[in-house]
Amino acid sequence: MKKVSQFVGSGVGKKRFVLLDRDGTIIKECHYLCDPELVELLPGAAEGLRLMAEMGLGLVAITNQSGIGRGFFDETRLFQIHQRLRELLKLEGVHLENIYFCPHTPADNCQCRKPRTGLIESAAKKLGFKPEHSFVIGDKPCDIELGQRVGASTVLVRTGYGAEVAAQKTVNPDFVVENLWEAALAIQGKIAFNKMDRANAVRV
Repeated sequence: MKKVSQFVGSGVGKKRFVLLDRDGTIIKECHYLCDPELVELLPGAAEGLRLMAEMGLGLVAITNQSGIGRGFFDETRLFQIHQRLRELLKLEGVHLENIYFCPHTPADNCQCRKPRTGLIESAAKKLGFKPEHSFVIGDKPCDIELGQRVGASTVLVRTGYGAEVAAQKTVNPDFVVENLWEAALAIQGKIAFNKMDRANAVRV
């Protein structure tokens, strides 16, 4: 069985989580990003992540990084990239509890490359949450399929490749939004609706 690689942060708790794609969702899409200096937060990303955290949601990034398997960069360089990402988010008051990554190529046929669910399963075990109660956000079909495979609520952002994916209508996410700020508002609305629905059920 192939190793599932991960960059582990801190924090274990019984709460709902938002599972986020990295490139094209949190940061600017850069083909096989291998330079920490090129890490750039997308418009609305910090604001959206901050609102999600204020709602009591845990934040985790889940990303395919086949550039490692293809020999374009190594795990040390990926660690540096993720450190830079954490630094930029910290300046905005945002903390990612974990960053999980798959280093394999599609030919490796691993269980951790999205849309396979190995990374979510590892995150759920480490952090103690139920995948079906989480929210999966990304700009690619594999992100939406990943969320649907575990029964999570899915959000397609139009950043990165998302606008093209939305236009092609090859996936059917629960929400299609412009960026992470709008994703946070959609999640906020869904949580509020679910609370109202439960309250009405109790009254009946």
